[in-house]
Amino acid sequence: MTLKRPGTGERGSRFAFRSVAAQVFVLQLAIVLLLVITAAVILAWQARSADVRSARDRSRTCAGTLAVSPSTAAALQSPRPTEKLQPLSVQAGHECGIDFVAVLNRKGVRLSDPIRKLIGNRASGDFGRALAGESYTEQFEGEPKDSVRAVAPVRDSNGKVIGMVTAGVDFTTVSARLNRELPWVAVGAAGALLLATAGAGLVSRRLNRQTRGLGPAEVTRMYEHHDAVLHAVREGVLVLDGERRLVLANDEAHRLLGLPDQAQGEHVEGLRLESSVGELLSSGRTATDEVHVVGDRMLAVNQRPTGRNGGPAGSVATLRDTTELREVAGQAEIATQRLELLYAAGLRIGTTLDVVRTAEELAEVAVPQFADVVTIDLLDHVISGKEPLPDPASARVRRVALRSAVGETHPLQPVGSRPAVSPVVSPTGGGEAVEPVFEPDLSAAAGWRTVDPERAEEVLQAGFHSLISVPMQARGTVFGLTSFWRRNQRPFQPEDLASAEELVTRTAVCVDNARRYAREHGLAVTLQRSLLPGGLPEQNAVSAAYRYLPAQAGVGGDWFDVIPLPGARVALVVGDVVGHGLHAAATMGRLRTAVHNFSSLDLPPDELLAHLDELVARIDQDPTLGPETEPVTGATVLYAIYDPASGQCHLARAGHPPPALACPDVTTAVLDIPENLPLGLGTSPFETHTLTLPEGSRLVLYTNGLVQVRSRDLDDRMDMLRAALTRVDHGPEQTCAALLEALLPDRTNEDRDDIALLVAETRLLPPSRIARWEVPSDPEAVAPVRAACMSQLTEWGLEETAFTAELILSELITNAIRYGAPPVTVRLLCDRYLTCEVSDSSSIAPHLRRATTVDEGGRGLFLIAQLAQHWGTRYTPEGKTIWAELPLTATQVQPPLV
Repeated sequence: MTLKRPGTGERGSRFAFRSVAAQVFVLQLAIVLLLVITAAVILAWQARSADVRSARDRSRTCAGTLAVSPSTAAALQSPRPTEKLQPLSVQAGHECGIDFVAVLNRKGVRLSDPIRKLIGNRASGDFGRALAGESYTEQFEGEPKDSVRAVAPVRDSNGKVIGMVTAGVDFTTVSARLNRELPWVAVGAAGALLLATAGAGLVSRRLNRQTRGLGPAEVTRMYEHHDAVLHAVREGVLVLDGERRLVLANDEAHRLLGLPDQAQGEHVEGLRLESSVGELLSSGRTATDEVHVVGDRMLAVNQRPTGRNGGPAGSVATLRDTTELREVAGQAEIATQRLELLYAAGLRIGTTLDVVRTAEELAEVAVPQFADVVTIDLLDHVISGKEPLPDPASARVRRVALRSAVGETHPLQPVGSRPAVSPVVSPTGGGEAVEPVFEPDLSAAAGWRTVDPERAEEVLQAGFHSLISVPMQARGTVFGLTSFWRRNQRPFQPEDLASAEELVTRTAVCVDNARRYAREHGLAVTLQRSLLPGGLPEQNAVSAAYRYLPAQAGVGGDWFDVIPLPGARVALVVGDVVGHGLHAAATMGRLRTAVHNFSSLDLPPDELLAHLDELVARIDQDPTLGPETEPVTGATVLYAIYDPASGQCHLARAGHPPPALACPDVTTAVLDIPENLPLGLGTSPFETHTLTLPEGSRLVLYTNGLVQVRSRDLDDRMDMLRAALTRVDHGPEQTCAALLEALLPDRTNEDRDDIALLVAETRLLPPSRIARWEVPSDPEAVAPVRAACMSQLTEWGLEETAFTAELILSELITNAIRYGAPPVTVRLLCDRYLTCEVSDSSSIAPHLRRATTVDEGGRGLFLIAQLAQHWGTRYTPEGKTIWAELPLTATQVQPPLV
């Protein structure tokens, strides 16, 4: 029976002091105890130093603050300074949290002190530095107590030192605070000692389990066993030190590499190994199953560096003979490369809905992993996104992608050319794609040369030796031809044809999707462009400019318009239909048409938005709409009417961003207009905001795509808009350019909304082009007013139009006196048209009707409708205005306002 030494055994269950683990534990415990005691002493010293510094800082602050106080200097110069200084010093001491504050005169006699019996006594110490005007701190030792003391001079209004302020903290206070902190330091030290002891115990216990409590003899025997096993395994093992010298090589490593018997201790370069294996061992780099040929063997080599956990630097390499797996590994590698190629194609091809970009992605995937050069030629109708031609065989192709791993040294035609290629569609005219072309040896094949013999010779001279051409088709439609060329790689093998067909088939589906999207997108863009204004109408009220930026994906519902109104006025409108696509574009067109119709009725902004709101609600409730049609909720509109005669602007908005205004004095603002709800909700009335604009003001109307981005806060973007307006002095065109230049760079690919921007610079109609008269409520007053109007027309040089205007004004004034309510006013405006306006306070509007031959009246409005180019009624808060516009000749038209 063999007795085991205490603390040893197979599982090392005991923790004997003679074991390595126990000795390590004692050493760790001693080191930790020394570190904890040292740290506790240092912490106590640091705490006392910090308390002293805190006392010095508080004393300096309190003394300096009290010294510069005007009340302190005034009290020192008063007849009875102690009565005034004693409360100040006591209060300062309490507020500063220090033990004493005393005020001294120039002789050092205390005028105030927390201890009243010391008042009148001279303070200890040398105050020469303070009398010289210097503030300082010191550690004072003397009566009444040792302390940290600060001294600051007190100056009068002339800068002369008239006294001193001393403030300080007793050392007993500092020591008391340190005594309060020391128990916590002791607790922390004890806790750290306990934690460190527990950690050392856990480490030693784990070490004990790993060494199994073995002694030196047992450890030696264990290593002997390991050495026997090392030399018995059928895998070569090499251990090298940091200088790349061989430390250990087992028998299998000697056999595989042919190492000499005395190889141990030699440098790797002196072993004269095969170049590839020797290079790997000399470099020390990490390798995993790298295959190296040594003689007639194929070795799989693994190498890992050592010394990462504090051990000796070097590396360990293992070698495994895989000669028998060479053929199997080669086939597996080819299969793996094919799978990797197809996997990459699935990830990288078809990331966009762009035909050309999809073809380029195929070329990027195939080069250089599969071919040295790839060319892709597509039919013209595929590139443009059109439907297939009735006879695809007659279609021409264009090269849309070419990628080369051999640089530009090849004779293949560039992108954009129309190369001569093999037919991609059967000549029978049925639209079927021809079979793929597989030519592993181009020099021995003749069929591919017939397409372009001269260029074929150049291709052979450039070194190309094999080719695979695959027609691109999907869903029965042929799109083009893809050709894979090899020059530096091995010739194509039969199994490569399947990989090429798989790549082209995947790409064809993506190209078909992109082609269909391009066609639909083109239709949507055409519809949207046709619904937006092609240009701004001629009018003199404002000078306007606009910008429209389509959405990055699809088409949006942003729109704008400038609508001339009677009375030389103009309507400015910007709208946005939330969403993208044909439905948003169609809804935008309906809303723009509705605004034109409602504006022809000369409605104020709030009433016009109310009519639009009802229209949108009816559109959403239309039973003829299919279930796939989205509602129009989310449509927003901003509508403004500007009158150049008065400079007034009336605005109303339905859920739309507020407009910005830049005044001639360079001030800018975002107008605070009642927001109201978007169209279609119908839950509240709309409000109109009215303001008077100076001449030359620039009114900026925009959609939310201009100011809303995901990466910035909306308030920051509005500040950027105002800043950009400030930098531009005048000009709508310059303003549009500056706003886009300032706000567009922050937009990312995620900010895909379209942008509509309209900038209008206001003008004023000169008083010389406006004439106005008050008409008494008497039929006899018609003639004098009519005569005054004719005189004004003559002054404007409108004699040719005077007769027609006289008839219209006579009828309008007579009707206003007879059927309206006073006061009655007449106004003439001379602009692009001659506008005759008659206003009264009645809200009853006349109606046009045809009088019979026996009627004595009823022909007045019919006569006006025949004589005037346009006429109508405009309702105002004061009543109504009936207006009529007369055309002017080219010589009579007034030039645009400046």
